Amino acid sequence: METPLVVGVDGSDASLTAADWAVDEAVRHGLPLRIVHASLWERYEGTAPAWTADRPSGQVLAENIVSVAAERAGRRAPDLAVTTAVLAEDASSALLREGREAVALVVGSRGRGELADLLLGSVGLVVASRSHCLVVVVRGDRQALEARHDRVLLGIGDHDVDAPAVRFAFREAAARNAELDVVRTWRRPPPESVDHPLLTGEAGPYFEGRASDLLDKALEAVVRDHPQVRLRRSTVEGPAHKMLVKRSAAADLLVVGARRRNGIVGTGLGKVAHRALHHASCPVAVVPQHHDVSTEADG
Repeated sequence: METPLVVGVDGSDASLTAADWAVDEAVRHGLPLRIVHASLWERYEGTAPAWTADRPSGQVLAENIVSVAAERAGRRAPDLAVTTAVLAEDASSALLREGREAVALVVGSRGRGELADLLLGSVGLVVASRSHCLVVVVRGDRQALEARHDRVLLGIGDHDVDAPAVRFAFREAAARNAELDVVRTWRRPPPESVDHPLLTGEAGPYFEGRASDLLDKALEAVVRDHPQVRLRRSTVEGPAHKMLVKRSAAADLLVVGARRRNGIVGTGLGKVAHRALHHASCPVAVVPQHHDVSTEADG
């Protein structure tokens, strides 16, 4: 069976919005959709009779959550291949495992329960930090969710030369027939730290030029593979995490890379991705780039 796009649902409005987005994305790329709900049944004690037809009430609720999402997907895209799964385990672990056999994981920006008022739910943060496949956290206003801007925004980091995030952003722009807005930020160093002989005058043009060179290198190979993509290149002065969040107001999707260190357990999000997941005005795709720490150290 073809590798699916996986969306996690928990019955919240945010997860249903994420499911809608995932349906559109699956149709856009010709992928099957897998709808997953994972929870520990005891979290739902007291929400329904203790047992229904020899099944725990939590399991019945979980099955209903998945059923509602699947029916909604069928109405939105009748020809889409949809499968479902109800898993009796914590959501983060289940989704991370599902991601090992998925094209991508899609989650909502908020979840159920006492933590629903946080800017980003704990499940979304854990999954985006640790997933081996790319993760899309669905957030933003109606214009972005309905892809009305016709624009994909890509932030270029220090290690993004022909990186997975760059390749994904081009594929996404091509599938959407959207403009790809590629941004590399730069900052002036403190005056006392500038001792380069070429910087005895104004330092700004030098650092902007370096940003422009990196931008060209990051895009060079991928541009040849996607000549149809309308490209907008920008070098912007300022901190990347603030500049990308600001520009996300005019985008349908923000794409950022996240370096994953093989063999190290812990968060795999930098400041840019973390800020975007909490504050962007559109869905955010976090694309992992795996690298070997030992190789890095030897280099």
